[in-house]
Amino acid sequence: MSATKGTVVLAYSGGLDTSCILLWLIEQGYNVVAYMANIGQDEDFEAARKKALKIGASRVVIDDLRADFVANFIWPAVNAGLIYESRYLLGTSLARPCISKGLIRVAQEEKAQFISHGATGKGNDQVRFELSCYALWPKVKVVAPWRIPSFIKRFQGRQDLLQYAASHGIPVPVTPKEPWSMDANLMHISYESGVLEDPSAPAPAGIFQMTVDPQRAPDKSCRLQINFKHGIPVSVQNLTEGSTVVTDPLQIFIFLNQAGGKHGVGRIDIVENRFIGLKSRGVYETPGGAILHAAHTDLETFCLDREVLRVKTYLRDKMADYVYNGFWFSPECEFVRDSIALSQRHVTGWVQVELYKGSVNAVARSSPVALYNQDLVSMDQHGDFQPEDATGFINTHAIRLREFQRFKVEVEEDKV
Repeated sequence: MSATKGTVVLAYSGGLDTSCILLWLIEQGYNVVAYMANIGQDEDFEAARKKALKIGASRVVIDDLRADFVANFIWPAVNAGLIYESRYLLGTSLARPCISKGLIRVAQEEKAQFISHGATGKGNDQVRFELSCYALWPKVKVVAPWRIPSFIKRFQGRQDLLQYAASHGIPVPVTPKEPWSMDANLMHISYESGVLEDPSAPAPAGIFQMTVDPQRAPDKSCRLQINFKHGIPVSVQNLTEGSTVVTDPLQIFIFLNQAGGKHGVGRIDIVENRFIGLKSRGVYETPGGAILHAAHTDLETFCLDREVLRVKTYLRDKMADYVYNGFWFSPECEFVRDSIALSQRHVTGWVQVELYKGSVNAVARSSPVALYNQDLVSMDQHGDFQPEDATGFINTHAIRLREFQRFKVEVEEDKV
C-alpha cells in the first residue's frame, strides 16, 4: 500500500513486537522511519537496521545516547538519590525521557507528523513515552497500536504476533524466547511478565545477565573510592586492585557496572505500584546504580545539615514519583530537580565502599566541607559542648510526655 497518512517515527527495538508494528504501520498507509536508541543495551544494531529495512522502513536511525543518558539523566538521579518506593532505582523510568528526546528530534528532522511505540496498554512506558513527547513537542501525534481497537482485536498476544511474523517473512529467533519480558540499558536490566507474574514463585535460576550469583562471587571483597563534586560522581578507582582513576562519566558508570556485576551487587525482586493503578512484579539488576546510591547517600548524610537533609529526602521521594510516572519534563519535576541540586552544593568529597557477595557498604568517607566536627562529637573531650545544657534540653522535651501521661491518668480516673 502506498504511503498516504504521512510519516511516523517508530521507537524500534528490533524485537518481535516493534517489528510486527513496523509492518502493520506500513499496511495502514504510513511511511515508517525506525528509530533505535543506543542507551547501552547489548544489541546488534547493524542486524536490527537490516531487519527494519527488509520489513519496509524507509530509513533507520541508530542514535548513540549513552553519554547523554549518563550526564543528563543518570547523574541527576544519583544527585537526587532517586529510589522509587524505597527499592527501585528507576533504570527504565530514566531511559524513557532520554529516548523520547531523541525520538522527537528525529521526528522533527524527518518532518514527521507522528511518533509510535510498542508499549502495552497496561504498563507504565506508554505514559512515560507519550507525556515526554507531548512535553517536548506539543503538536506531535501518537500512534499507540496496543490501544487501537483494530490492532488489539487482531493481535491478542505473542502467539498472534509470531503467526503474523511468519506469514510475512519477518525473521524471529529460532529458539523460544525466555518466558519473561526483558528491558536492558546502561543502568539496569529489568525482567517481568511471563513466569514472573506469579509473585509467590522465585525468579528462575540464571535469569540475571549483568550480575553473577552472589554465592558465586569472589571470596575476597573489593574496595572502591568514588569522588563526588556537588553530588555528582567525578572519578572512581578500584583500591583493591590499584587500578587507574576513571574520570569520564560514561566510563565511570561502565566501570561500576563491571565491578558491581562481578560481586553480585544490585539485584532486587519486588512488587511495585504502577502509575496506571496495577501492581506488578519486577526483577531488576542495577550494579553501578546501587553502588552510587550507597556512596552518595553516605556522603550526603555526612555533609548536609540535618533539617536540609530531611527536606531534601521529601523532595527526593516526590521526584522519584514524578520520574516513575513519566513526568521528567514537567514543571514540577524541573522545580524539584533544581531545588535538590541546590542542596548538593556542599556534597563534595570521597566515599570508600566495600563490595562483597551482593552487598555494598560504605566504610570510609572524607569531605573538605563536612559538618562533622570530630572535636565536638568526641567522647574523650568536652570541646565546646556543655554537658549540663542537656538537662534543660531533656526537661523541655519531657514537658509534652509528662502532660500526656497526666491526661491519660485523669481520663482513666474519670472512667472509674
